[in-house]
Amino acid sequence: MDRIRISLVLLSLIGAFAKASEINRNEYTSYPGKVITQQSKVLKQARKIHIYLPEKYQDSTSSYPVLYVLDGQWHYTNAVAILQSLRVPDALPEMIVVGIENSEPMRRTWFGNRVETFQEYLASELIPFIDQNYRTTNERILFGWEAGAAFATYALVEKQQLFNGVIASNGGYLTDNELKQFNELTPSNEKYLYLVNSIKDIYSIRYSNQLADKLKQTQSKTLNWQYELINDETHESLPYTAMYKGLRYYYRGFPTLAFSSIDEYEQLGGMKYLKSYFMKRGQRFGFEPEIDNATKNNLIWLAWNRDNYEYFEKFMEVFKDVLSTKRYDSAYWQNRFGRFYLKHQNFSKAKLYFSEAITKYPENALLHQGLGKVYLANGELELAKSNFAKAVKIAEKNSDPKLKEFEKDLLTLTNQ
Repeated sequence: MDRIRISLVLLSLIGAFAKASEINRNEYTSYPGKVITQQSKVLKQARKIHIYLPEKYQDSTSSYPVLYVLDGQWHYTNAVAILQSLRVPDALPEMIVVGIENSEPMRRTWFGNRVETFQEYLASELIPFIDQNYRTTNERILFGWEAGAAFATYALVEKQQLFNGVIASNGGYLTDNELKQFNELTPSNEKYLYLVNSIKDIYSIRYSNQLADKLKQTQSKTLNWQYELINDETHESLPYTAMYKGLRYYYRGFPTLAFSSIDEYEQLGGMKYLKSYFMKRGQRFGFEPEIDNATKNNLIWLAWNRDNYEYFEKFMEVFKDVLSTKRYDSAYWQNRFGRFYLKHQNFSKAKLYFSEAITKYPENALLHQGLGKVYLANGELELAKSNFAKAVKIAEKNSDPKLKEFEKDLLTLTNQ
């Protein structure tokens, strides 16, 4: 009850403390991002804060979720590196990263005996400062390692208005009464906890194991959690892997879908699964609920690459809107489609792709060769010969390495 009372008091103090901290304007740039010194009235000390803004921040008006990293002196650069690398395939959204420095011997004190004071600092000074000075959304994730993991799991319960998710590496602790608070969450207040440790971490594994056992007993429908044990890391080396996996877990419905096989597509539920995934993705992250083009491209390519004519035809029909995008506006792709239909003896569609492509790319030898093969299959020998001859002429002009192949096609037909 004492913890609950403290939390309620802190909620009422957020507004009052919002201006309680002063920022040393002698901030300095530090790759990546910048470092400021915050004079905290709550902690009664100066605190170095690392801040990283997304690459496109200055050129946009968008707001961004924030990843708060405890022990920023160690783990801040890890967070930035992970976000920068995973933005390329759009596995994660762009985020602001805030690294909070700590130092011994007070580090364990702030995360232990003075946990309420450190939470007050986050709630009334640091987070209001970040929200007032940067374009942020209400989505916040907290990362903590070792003693910081115990603090982070506690903060997810006691400060439910502050963090949507927690990544707890090499530790974590909650009492039975604190766990019960998850049962009181409303569906709109869904929380995420990624708990991870190494089997080689002899120092803290019992704490994370105990917490995982307790979590199994919870009846909360709004707490999403996962506990993972890593084999090849140690107490000191796990945090990077933990942060990577934790962010992927929290944003597991964010990426576009990519399948490795048609079997995987079928086993997951096919088109029904696709529609459900993108509907939920849109509801949680604000995307359009329709299947996105990247997934459509993946499935078309997969059917083509695996030589699955049945699914290729299905995807080409269901996803025909994507065929008009820039990706397919090339001789390269039109030739691929034409060759696929030619291989499977759908000569009418093969002819359509080759003919339309030639109107755009008349100097492409492969397209003329493909159209010639269609005419040959249909018994239209003169038209076949004409296109083979064009392929040879274009290849000679361009010193095409396939010239001999084109000449062989023409010679074979001429000798008939």
